[in-house]
Amino acid sequence: MKNFFVSMLGALAALVIFALGGVVLFLGLFGLIAAMGKGDKSPAFERGAYVVYDLSTNITDAPPPVDFGAFTGDRSKTLQLRTVTRALRAAAHDSRVAGVFLKGSVLSLNYGSGFAALKEVRAALGEVRAAGKPIHAYLTNATTRDLYLASTASDLALDPYGMIIMPGLASEPVFFAGAFEKYGINVQVTRVGKYKSFVEPFTRQDMSAENREQTQKLLDDIWGSLLGEIAQSRGLTVAGVQTVVDAEGIIRPDVAKAAKLVDRTAYVDEVIADLKKQTGRASGKETFKQVSLAEYAKIARDPVGTQKGAGDETNNASGKGSIALVYAEGDIVDGEGDLSEVGGAKFARELRELRQDKDVKAVVLRVNSPGGSAPASEAIQREIRLTREVKPVVVSMGSYAASGGYWIATYGDRIFAEPTTITGSIGVFGIQFDMKKLANNLGVTFDSVKTGKFADAITITRPKTDEELAVFQRLVDWIYGEFVTKVADSRKLKREIVEEIAQGRVWSGAEAQKLGLVDEIGGLDAALAYTAKKAGLGSNYQLTEYPRKRDLSEMISDLLDDMKNASGTHAQGGVVGQIVERVTTELRALKSFNEPSGLYAKLPVDLAIH
Repeated sequence: MKNFFVSMLGALAALVIFALGGVVLFLGLFGLIAAMGKGDKSPAFERGAYVVYDLSTNITDAPPPVDFGAFTGDRSKTLQLRTVTRALRAAAHDSRVAGVFLKGSVLSLNYGSGFAALKEVRAALGEVRAAGKPIHAYLTNATTRDLYLASTASDLALDPYGMIIMPGLASEPVFFAGAFEKYGINVQVTRVGKYKSFVEPFTRQDMSAENREQTQKLLDDIWGSLLGEIAQSRGLTVAGVQTVVDAEGIIRPDVAKAAKLVDRTAYVDEVIADLKKQTGRASGKETFKQVSLAEYAKIARDPVGTQKGAGDETNNASGKGSIALVYAEGDIVDGEGDLSEVGGAKFARELRELRQDKDVKAVVLRVNSPGGSAPASEAIQREIRLTREVKPVVVSMGSYAASGGYWIATYGDRIFAEPTTITGSIGVFGIQFDMKKLANNLGVTFDSVKTGKFADAITITRPKTDEELAVFQRLVDWIYGEFVTKVADSRKLKREIVEEIAQGRVWSGAEAQKLGLVDEIGGLDAALAYTAKKAGLGSNYQLTEYPRKRDLSEMISDLLDDMKNASGTHAQGGVVGQIVERVTTELRALKSFNEPSGLYAKLPVDLAIH
């Protein structure tokens, strides 16, 4: 009888939990549908309002298919780069908008809010200033990214107890070789390119001389570009700003004001009071007239062409056809890939459809990727080459277009990059893991029966023999040779020159242009303008974005996955949380290693720059 009641109570508890889960899911889906319905409503705001741009937003190249933040508890926000720049450009010429207010601190997740993307945002802020409208900015604990954007402001205020955390740029890779050795994990590597250092965290306990050399040069290039623009906006010299940075590291408010990095120190209520006065609400209880950038973007007019989502009608008023803007953002992997990856099969299929679509007159490929699988990169590049035979294909590089990211870009009719774009890394590596010692320490052993010498070569149960490693090295040499040949052919460079600048070395966009790997310095708007002209579309064309937005069933599936994984995606606070986040971020890279042969063309250590 006791067992009966226990079983019954267990069943009832399970039923209650299931019912509650169903209610939560129903409410979530109801909210999702409601939110989708609200998206079509234009925001109302008063004339003379300020567009408020909260910098605490992760800026991605591709449009997010749906925002799950409200359901997962993730308080971070995501906006598409073109949404931000289009809204700011529209605000510059909108008579109802008095100016722009910047606040918060730049959020950078995955490959979002990179320096190349921020440069495009900065250029759009420059249009606001050029139109004669004020930009007010309020910073508390400002990073280099924050000051880079806020330095465009006509009034830049820093909290009296805030600071500017701008000691310079640094890249600090995490190394696991010692831990792997301790626990019995062996890593065997085959590679070509002395600078191809992606594998170093798994094989070394510090940076190689070559990796240190290339990273230093890259940081110097990016830092020089950032410092130059900040100095110019603030009416300072690069040497003067560098002197303050080197003397202070973390710059106090009084020093920042004396050095003219900011205009004044002020509390947030004082800044708001100023904005209330400027918008005619000095004596009222309401805050200043405002509209958030995300809301304003819903009615902002794109001065370049007309934008629609993938799957919408592409015919425009002139009947000339459309430009397809295709986003390759994230690691390049075999197969379909997930939301944050570029699946080789899926991406190639989408390009094939665009190639065969007569209404699509040209393609702009926007790359924000550190690379990944070599075969997947080639599948995408194949479609790029075929598409070029029937219509223009122009490449716009975002913050990253390296290794496999450069592989898919190299055959573009014209390649655009920002000075701070991280590109190049023309090299290949193979990585093989061996868990034999770890398993043996736990009392687990392995044995095998096979029909050929190399039948069990792709295994993690034992180290590779010299003969097996030779097989992988031949494959790596072959893929690297193909990579170099393709770059030489596409860029019209002598092979020996490509050999010299390859070797897996990463370059800034500015250096890549000097070396012939990039044609022109410019952002996505420059690439679109060039493409429209080359395709004979003028300024009146339809712009359609790909990949397509997902249907409701796919959104529900993604929502469930996102809710299931949400608990593991947030960094904990404090020092321990930072360590955990750094380690899990680096190890997460192993998730994208799904190429059976273990051959990859990928940026070293993802070059986390802070």
